[in-house]
Amino acid sequence: MEIIESIEDIKLQDPPEEEFTSADLTWTKYGTSAHHDDVALIPYERVDSFIIGECSIAECPTRFHIEKGRKRTRGSLTSYKSDEYLEYRLYWCSFGPENYGEGGEILPSRRYRINTRNRAARPQSMRGCTCHFIVKRLYARPSAALLIYNDRRQHVNKSGFVCHGPLDRDAIGPGAKTVPYICDEIQQQTMALIYLGIPEENILQNHIESVQRYCGSNSKVSMSASEYVRKMGIIIRRSTHELDLDDQVSIKLWVEKNKKSTFIYQDASDTDSFILGIQTEWQLQQMIRFGHHSLMAADSTFGLKKLKYPLCTLLVFDSRHHALPVAWVITRSFAKQDVSKWMKALVDRARSIDSAWKINGFMIDDAAAEMDPIREIFCCPVLFSIWRVRRTWLRNIIKRCHNFEVQREMFKRLGRIAYSIWGGVDPVDVMEEFIQDFVDQTSFVQYFKACWVPKIEMWLATMRSLPLASQEASGAIEGYHLKLKRILYDDSHLGSLQRVDWLVHKLNTELHPSYWFDRYSDEIDSFQTVKEDYIASSSWHRASQIPENAVIFDDKDRLCAKVISQKDPSQTHIVWNPGSDFSLCDCSWSLQGNLCKHVIKVNMVCSNNGLDHQPSMSFQSFRSIILSLWQKPMDDSVALDQSLAWANQMLDQIKRSVELDSSNGVSNIVKNLPLKWTAKKEGFLKALRMKKEVVAGVQDVTNVDNDFFLVVVKILDQRGPLFQHPFLLVLHAEALKLLCPDLFKLCKNKYAVLKDMVSANVQYGMTDTGIMGKGFSVANAYSALETDE
Repeated sequence: MEIIESIEDIKLQDPPEEEFTSADLTWTKYGTSAHHDDVALIPYERVDSFIIGECSIAECPTRFHIEKGRKRTRGSLTSYKSDEYLEYRLYWCSFGPENYGEGGEILPSRRYRINTRNRAARPQSMRGCTCHFIVKRLYARPSAALLIYNDRRQHVNKSGFVCHGPLDRDAIGPGAKTVPYICDEIQQQTMALIYLGIPEENILQNHIESVQRYCGSNSKVSMSASEYVRKMGIIIRRSTHELDLDDQVSIKLWVEKNKKSTFIYQDASDTDSFILGIQTEWQLQQMIRFGHHSLMAADSTFGLKKLKYPLCTLLVFDSRHHALPVAWVITRSFAKQDVSKWMKALVDRARSIDSAWKINGFMIDDAAAEMDPIREIFCCPVLFSIWRVRRTWLRNIIKRCHNFEVQREMFKRLGRIAYSIWGGVDPVDVMEEFIQDFVDQTSFVQYFKACWVPKIEMWLATMRSLPLASQEASGAIEGYHLKLKRILYDDSHLGSLQRVDWLVHKLNTELHPSYWFDRYSDEIDSFQTVKEDYIASSSWHRASQIPENAVIFDDKDRLCAKVISQKDPSQTHIVWNPGSDFSLCDCSWSLQGNLCKHVIKVNMVCSNNGLDHQPSMSFQSFRSIILSLWQKPMDDSVALDQSLAWANQMLDQIKRSVELDSSNGVSNIVKNLPLKWTAKKEGFLKALRMKKEVVAGVQDVTNVDNDFFLVVVKILDQRGPLFQHPFLLVLHAEALKLLCPDLFKLCKNKYAVLKDMVSANVQYGMTDTGIMGKGFSVANAYSALETDE
């Protein structure tokens, strides 16, 4: 066959079938005589149809996953070849490339039958399949995609033999040819259902439906699937966390058997601390999916007093803004070098799949946490969540004080200590006044002096210096923490708390399946009871179901608010100190130290209706940072140079990420202020391409310095649940004129311009009610600035 050396000589193909395979395409040899591949050129919008078709080949049914990926932005290359990529994806069959057996060893291809009583077929996944292809979205022709097969011998191992599917000649045992070939996804699904105790008939029905998508409807397939589910259940019920009586040896054995779920392992020694990082392939997928251009959070130091080694959980926020665990790190070392080790290993693992993967913010909950590794490795701003402070203070007040009126007043006064960092009052004076006023509460005062007074300045300094997370994000982290606590601190397991292998076993067999099943039920819209419980597991979601007319402020000073119960209208709950992060409700959930839906709903009403209440701490923090930017540097000063450099960096990121709307589009949106945001609805497969829309608008600002412009920013990005909210930026007129003349023309009459910005120091909780609440209105931004001017 003739070898083609130019992409321009390859014909674009668009098969008429809705889903097509490589057999429906004409392949061309492309490259040089020394090195060439089989390639085909198709429309980029038909890539999904090709992948679905390749997955549905009857001889080798499978799924393809993204093994590696890279991206470029338009305009990043000044000169380029015809085959340069705009997007690059390496797709690999899910039965490869590895072929792990027991203990991580490579499974041999057996050419003979073994006479044993157990005549089961070969393992159902990871068989060393070498089938893979590359999809290049061409830089010169973004509407076209180049398909590349290095070797079109489909679904064979390194020895050249078919390694899965009905044509696999190495399958052993009676009826092995009819055994359904189960990919990792189906296997994970079945295991999760068994771990969670779902009735076997329901598991079997769901398993057969999944298998039939690949093998078709067949009585033998159904019979084999039934046997598979039964045997899988027996194996799981007989499994134990103790692989060896010695806990250290047991963990080593587990790591050897689960290499793909371990991203770092460092055994304890005289010089090194114990570190074990756990992340399943499903968790890695969720981290890439929901963490990219979004937020990541840490529930750190769980079990510091009870477990052998504390547990740190890394969380992302899924499409419903629930906290989703995407990695667990078990270690007692919080030293900078050890934190850097596991953070770097985690980021490297994500970027081996998607080289462009990046988060926009990392949320911590411990003031003593090392922040330098986060900034150096994740390259993002650090946010602080006060959920742990709030919860610890409230639980100890309830535990050590038994009068509700005293409890609510003490909690309110503790809130004043936190709020004092913006009030122009010395927090130490507020704290000493609190101790004097409640000196009769001996138990709590002794606890506060012993545990908090020595380190209160460190915690307040962290709150003052870092952006603060919203109540929604804090509530989501707290919800995960409570679920983890409920699973691990079961009384029947208290004797095992000092074993690491037990902790690993519980995370993988109870917590991981639980979150997997929640996401699975929500995405495929099945198991409605599980789905409803999952959706309602967030206090923020439960609060959003309460109508605003159920909240009543019934006193002149608005010291409290009543929330009418939706289940029993005759019952009401009273929320004291409304509008504050330190509000207290009389419901049973709040009196356990938790952030309840009534407190969140009352704070929502206070924020949305502009009531005269103390704003949330996240909003106070946001306003403080904006006001610090609202300063004119001296003419011809270094400060002006720094402002210019920072503004240049921000605008470069804008230009690389989106294209600004035309001025005609801007004028149309001005008429519709306050701004209404819209996102284009697309199908699931198209949504995976993460298309963005940018909206721009202007608003007259009469009280703004002539030399400055307030830039309000919003991105509509389907990749992340926390990213669809406006941001504020202050630019000097001269910097704006030099960097973006067209944009300067739009705002030369003291206009605030609305456009897109991807990353900035102010990229965190913007609204009074939360990062993920309703949009922050332009008018509120101006009034906040004018009030403190």
